[in-house]
Amino acid sequence: MAEDEQSTIEPCSFLTCVTELACLLGVADVGTDPKDRPARHLAHAVRKPLLERSSLPEEWFDPLMAAAVYDPDPSFCRWFVEPAVYAFGRRRVMAALVNYLRTGTDAERAGAVRAWYSAHVPLHANRSPAYGPGGVRDPALDESQDIKTDWLEASLRVFAEAADLQMRHRVLLSLPTSRAAYPPHLHELLESTLASARVHPDPHICRWAAAADHEGG
Repeated sequence: MAEDEQSTIEPCSFLTCVTELACLLGVADVGTDPKDRPARHLAHAVRKPLLERSSLPEEWFDPLMAAAVYDPDPSFCRWFVEPAVYAFGRRRVMAALVNYLRTGTDAERAGAVRAWYSAHVPLHANRSPAYGPGGVRDPALDESQDIKTDWLEASLRVFAEAADLQMRHRVLLSLPTSRAAYPPHLHELLESTLASARVHPDPHICRWAAAADHEGG
């Protein structure tokens, strides 16, 4: 991972998030070495208890999503996203990430982009007791096609509006290059994004536009 991505969010903010979750779970002090990474130690300590619970209290949803967004490492933010998806549903988790993308700071938007990938985690009845007795789960909890469309639109608008080059780079490169992935009402916004991306000084953004043009024939 690039150093700039790791440092986008201050480690103390992530520590605050996981400390709150540890308190909610009643996880005892894990005895971290001050020279080590206390936030990651705490994250490891709460991971298993979160997945082992058959349900999570309503008031835990926001702290879980904050921990997912503020985790600076995309390899580990799944530790918070996955139990939230099982307990609260993929739809609600994705909607929360869309809200972070629309209204958050650049740091929170970057965290939402990292967590978005984990929000697609496959669901298995034997993975979490929150799945439901006998492997039964209300499909409405995970119906998210319209939320995915909201994510596409929010991402395109962030690219158009963000002043930070890294933010524009990050959000655009997380988007599909196939026009077929975008519903008709987003085509005008997509074409505007492509026009801007084709002449953008960032070579990665230019390559994204070229890939979209190639797929579009």
